Amino acid sequence: MTANELREKYLNFFKERDHAIIPSASLIPEHDPTVLFTTAGMHPLTSFLLGEKHPGGKRLVNVQKCIRTGDIDDVGDSWHLTFFEMLGNWSLGDYWKKEAIEWSFEFLTGRDYLGISSEKLSVTVFAGDPSINSGQATRDEESAKIWESLGIPKERIFYLSKEENWWGPAGQTGPCGPCSEMFYDTGKEKCGSDCKPGCKCGKYAEIWNDVFMEFNKTAEGKFEQLKQKNVDTGMGVERTIAVLDGFDNVYDTELFKPLIKKIEEISNKKYEGENIKTFRIIADHLKAATFILAEGVEPSNVERGYVLRRLIRRAVRYGKQLGINDIFTFKIANVVIEMYRDVYLELSSNRMFIEEQLVREEEKFTKTLEKGLKVLEKMKPKKTISFLSKSFFTEYGLSGDVLFNLYSTYGFPIEMSLEEIKKLYQEYNREQGVSITELTKDDENRILQQFHESLKKHQELSRAGAEQKFKGGLADHSEHVVKYHTAAHLMLAALRQVLGSHVTQKGSNITAERLRFDFSHPQKLTLEQIKQVEDLVNQTIVRDLPVKMEEMSLDEAKEQGAMGVFESRYGEKVKVYTIAENGKIFSKEICGGPHVEKIGQLGHFKILKEESVSAGARRIKAVLE
Repeated sequence: MTANELREKYLNFFKERDHAIIPSASLIPEHDPTVLFTTAGMHPLTSFLLGEKHPGGKRLVNVQKCIRTGDIDDVGDSWHLTFFEMLGNWSLGDYWKKEAIEWSFEFLTGRDYLGISSEKLSVTVFAGDPSINSGQATRDEESAKIWESLGIPKERIFYLSKEENWWGPAGQTGPCGPCSEMFYDTGKEKCGSDCKPGCKCGKYAEIWNDVFMEFNKTAEGKFEQLKQKNVDTGMGVERTIAVLDGFDNVYDTELFKPLIKKIEEISNKKYEGENIKTFRIIADHLKAATFILAEGVEPSNVERGYVLRRLIRRAVRYGKQLGINDIFTFKIANVVIEMYRDVYLELSSNRMFIEEQLVREEEKFTKTLEKGLKVLEKMKPKKTISFLSKSFFTEYGLSGDVLFNLYSTYGFPIEMSLEEIKKLYQEYNREQGVSITELTKDDENRILQQFHESLKKHQELSRAGAEQKFKGGLADHSEHVVKYHTAAHLMLAALRQVLGSHVTQKGSNITAERLRFDFSHPQKLTLEQIKQVEDLVNQTIVRDLPVKMEEMSLDEAKEQGAMGVFESRYGEKVKVYTIAENGKIFSKEICGGPHVEKIGQLGHFKILKEESVSAGARRIKAVLE
């Protein structure tokens, strides 16, 4: 089965069961500042899982593109990926466990669908956890009985703890709950007597997850009962294709074969033996980087840009291990674009930007490596010393701290640092006439331990800053966040009046303390323009106009002049929010909400800062006083 066939079968299966097909949302979370990327299919639907009405109704289905970087060190094994597609269907306060589990089983095993033998399936259910909501997250006997009724024997139903069978929230707060996962038996021998679904030996491949969202995690870490019970399910496209086609890994599927072939062509090396993991990492990282670049993100040293930079540079480093010394990343990206161009239109439309950014970053990294090598070379002792009387590393001043400085200042990879140290060590020994030519494992481990201690300190500081920066978020629907969300609409309308109709929203980041808003505009705003925008917003707020919401088709919204990203981000029906007075429209936008009922609640709008964020894009930080 091809990926296109799988996507089509899945969408049609749930469409026949009264689910509205909705498009994939952006990889950049529109209203959740607590995470950098869309990490799961449910992520863009958080506000609807919390109770906001969705224009598509209470039953939804789609294919969502996702990015996860928490498992980046596992990439290159059989199943872990940075970019992946998630097939998902949702019940927003409608059906519950019985329908969700029965439909999952029917799609997996039905002859007209995937046709997997039920004997190949094992499932897990939640074992319960007394620490959640005063013990209300109990052992999920209900799901287990449903699985038994479908023919899954008790010995293939496993009760797992919260660590394995609890999903969410996608960010720091939001909807979450216990889950029931489906695993495919690959036929491998068990690695031991306790081998079961969730084991990493490769015998069991997870292919579907039904999440029963009953709780909302608050900013204080508490779990509260949701006002509606939701079902959130997910099936990974890549893993499912691998299972259906009889592969024991995702990289042998059609979704990676063209990339592997291109890397073979560029490197003149074969995808075999010790090269396998290297090929996989390059293919995975550059596919993920291509999709992130298609969202308009540029490599940088902060936030999304830093993740993107790390992916690109990691791919380049592994490319050098294969002997690739020419600029090559854009060639892999072009293969990705051709593979997915009919599914995700933003890839083709942003091809030039993707290529330019990859070439620029690869050239910059090459210079970075040269600088790092010079820094290491300068550490070489200038005088002859006795190897026996003093430690080589003491004389060099080499330590994990030094390597962390190379890593954080120059972006010099720790693995390459160690490789270069080994070369320098061997050279030093030759000069000293010492017969020992290998860096001992103890020395290497000591350096790595020091490096990771320095990295951990840095991450703790960064995390503390991020928690302060990202506390709150639209997912919690707090009063202040909703006010800032409404203020963003007013500001966009004011910017278009002052600067021109070329202004469109490029992104936003909203907390309970402030609004950060990115928009298209080539020049720095003058003080007069900033004041004009502030005045327009505040004059509108003073009139305390109502915010009117209507549901309509996308075509109707366009005809009425509603602002929005008119590509593939909306379903058949959309919500349109209008702020107007006596028939004169100030703001009319397609949006998921929520908003205040009357804008007089917003208070006084004040722009704190206006700055460049990238070529042709500006950023405003503003507050409500």
